[in-house]
Amino acid sequence: MTDKNYIAQLPLAERIRPKDLNGFYGQTKLVGKNGPIRSMIENNKLSSFILWGPPGSGKTTLARIIAQTADSEFYQLNAVSSGVKDLREVIQKAKLNLQRFKRTVLFIDEIHRFNKSQQDALLSAVESGEIILIGATTENPSFEVIPPLRSRARVYILEELTDSDLNSILENALTNDLILSKLKIELEDKEFLFYLSGSDARTMLNIVEAAINRHSGKETVIINKEIMENIVQQKNIIYDKSGEEHYNIISAMIKSIRGSDPDAALYWMARMLEGGEDPLFVARRLIILAAEDIGNASPTALLLAESTFNAVSKIGMPEARIILAQCVTYLASCPKSNSSYLAIEKAFDDVRNKDLYPVPLHLRNAPTSLMKKIGYGKNYKYSHDYDNHFIEENFFPSELKGRQYYFPSQIGNEKTIKERLAALWKILKKY
Repeated sequence: MTDKNYIAQLPLAERIRPKDLNGFYGQTKLVGKNGPIRSMIENNKLSSFILWGPPGSGKTTLARIIAQTADSEFYQLNAVSSGVKDLREVIQKAKLNLQRFKRTVLFIDEIHRFNKSQQDALLSAVESGEIILIGATTENPSFEVIPPLRSRARVYILEELTDSDLNSILENALTNDLILSKLKIELEDKEFLFYLSGSDARTMLNIVEAAINRHSGKETVIINKEIMENIVQQKNIIYDKSGEEHYNIISAMIKSIRGSDPDAALYWMARMLEGGEDPLFVARRLIILAAEDIGNASPTALLLAESTFNAVSKIGMPEARIILAQCVTYLASCPKSNSSYLAIEKAFDDVRNKDLYPVPLHLRNAPTSLMKKIGYGKNYKYSHDYDNHFIEENFFPSELKGRQYYFPSQIGNEKTIKERLAALWKILKKY
């Protein structure tokens, strides 16, 4: 098979993968003029680093460019299919290379999928300089890469590709690809293509290739919105239920409800549910929020949140989205108070940082005559025996007498009512 025939069999994304930085689009902060990765490549001074970014943003391409340009022996492993044995084989070769004054670059794709022991196996070789590690991950290294390895490798963050970046990649493919450059292609809706790709260059190129394959043999290849929708069926939504985006989006939803913005809260919840999030996870977080951020300002909020969890567990998706939407919009519109949350935190602080004082005798039960004889329950005042079922009494240890944790929000005073009405009016004005 000739080189051209071999290349023609490769996927489009692989065929047009650039061999140097001149053909690389996007990530100008890293590979533009004076960018750290460009400087490393041009000065031939490589050090270990981790590339963290969304799918299709150029992580593997950058590693391949380094392999093409660096005066080093290059090895590539994928964390899904490789283990400690593969790492040790590369490290052994690296040691031999070091004796010949030759560098070894090891690229590990999806490094976040290595467990702790696998990552531990890299430490000594990275620290000694036997290998120069390039890791690629879509997950936050703070969560997925062990601290000793992070301390030995810089972390570079890749941003989502812009429509301009995607357009440059697309035009390059249409103009310079071995196959596409020979075809007459009419792409009727670039913006929709970029939208479907979700900022992922690989996804964009796969859509184009699939559309071309559907029109094999035709003089003009037409790629329109209907064809793209038929190929993709659904937009590429970047959401990992176990990764950083999971935590980012639930955080955005909670903060939107806390800030009394039902529309933003619905948007973030829709992002999670469309990305495949478990609706019960969302419902659990709403129960916590109802107690933490609303509390006694509107006690029914907790009841509704609990009912929502039960209903969602019985109904399931897709109808559960309606139940969740009702709860989210109600909680966002409720008056807010974090007094209970602050109170328990203050109580925990005293328990953790002060002596654990004994329970005063008058607050102790005396189920036996001996306990009664030594003073258990002595002088206890039964609240129901007094007017309004209330008596002033110290229920703390004497060392904490007068301590106050709970400061109720002044929900009912005139100023707070006016502020609350103003906030609700701000919400209603949207409609």
